[in-house]
Amino acid sequence: MTSWSVLLLGIGLGLRHATDADHVVVVSALVQREPGIGRATRVAALWGLGHTATFLGLGLLVVLFGVRIPVAFERFVDLAVGVMLVGFGVRHLARTRAMVPVIANATTAGSGSDVRPLVIGCVHGLAGSAAIALLAATTIAAPTLAATYLVLFGLGTILGMVALTAVIARPIGWAMQRGGGVQRVATVLAALLSMLLGATILVEHLR
Repeated sequence: MTSWSVLLLGIGLGLRHATDADHVVVVSALVQREPGIGRATRVAALWGLGHTATFLGLGLLVVLFGVRIPVAFERFVDLAVGVMLVGFGVRHLARTRAMVPVIANATTAGSGSDVRPLVIGCVHGLAGSAAIALLAATTIAAPTLAATYLVLFGLGTILGMVALTAVIARPIGWAMQRGGGVQRVATVLAALLSMLLGATILVEHLR
């Protein structure tokens, strides 16, 4: 493979990585709390930045300095993601008890809500990062090219999340603004999917 094809592969795989089930479930739930496409894409961008920050931090240690991440650490991070997904779903489900149309809360969304997607993105970025970085280090001969591949992978993830969120924000926003049963069903579904996915991850890594 040429250098250009490697770099294009990096950003392409990053775009695809953005559509992983755990990413879509979490961002879908986060978008329900933010009115409008502008706020929704901001949430996705913050999630992507957090994901890329930890992904690159860990990945560059592997490809540039030859650091080997212990298997126990990778397993711990995967379990942390599972616990986070379950907890996130439970917390999201609890919101149905005091639910009001999201449009009524449009003026209350502030910078404090920006921390949540950033932190969740950071945790997600750790899961699987070592394996991706190790694959890059063993298949791409030049360390600098491997590092650039990881940077573009992270950039592709951010762009993919923003694009995906822009697509799903409108129907989710419509459901949340309808209020009543439609809003409640959308919220419960997102919460249950997060809990189910988290439980699946926990079962797989605790066996």
